[in-house]
Amino acid sequence: MPPRILAIGDIHGCSRALNSLLESVAPRDEDTLIFLGDYVDRGPDSRGVIEQLIALSLRPHFIALRGNHDEWMLRARHSRQWLHSWLQKGVGGMATLESYGAHSFDDIPPSHWDFLESTRFFYETDHFLFAHAGLDGDLPLEDQSEETLLWLRVTETAPHFSGKTFICGHTSQKNGVPLDLGHAICIDTFAHGGGWLSALDCDSRQLFQANQSGETRVLWLD
Repeated sequence: MPPRILAIGDIHGCSRALNSLLESVAPRDEDTLIFLGDYVDRGPDSRGVIEQLIALSLRPHFIALRGNHDEWMLRARHSRQWLHSWLQKGVGGMATLESYGAHSFDDIPPSHWDFLESTRFFYETDHFLFAHAGLDGDLPLEDQSEETLLWLRVTETAPHFSGKTFICGHTSQKNGVPLDLGHAICIDTFAHGGGWLSALDCDSRQLFQANQSGETRVLWLD
């Protein structure tokens, strides 16, 4: 079996769904795991998610991209304005702090901050482009703004001049099914809100999903 390129959507503190998804996918050492960001906030166990990702980072082919919520948490550590917005009810920062039992950012392990700081803004293969949120179709990935890569909706993302398919998260699909626009595929399938956490085999278009109840299913994007 050839190596797989596996993209994993927005986890948002759903460590049980992540565990079940990885058991279903059963990644091999030669597979590339590409996490699309938003590891923290909203779900119940952001700490557990980061711990799992740090362990996975020892794999030979591991890519962790940064999501806007990961960026929010990093900025909140140093900015009162960002802290205030991060702790608002709809954002979910309070759930992240509670998962650490934290009264301040000093209670969060330095290795977790190091992991978040180490995340990338984009990744590219021969046939695919990866970022958390969106991109400018006229620019190479290295020239994209951080705002575009972290915040733009996939529905605002035009086909890329390279002809490569763009794989992203960020724009939650509350029906639990990825949004396939042809030139772009969004695999944020609302794990924290009662939906599914998705892993897409980019070449075969096989889709693995798991939820916080530990249920799994396998679909095909066709």
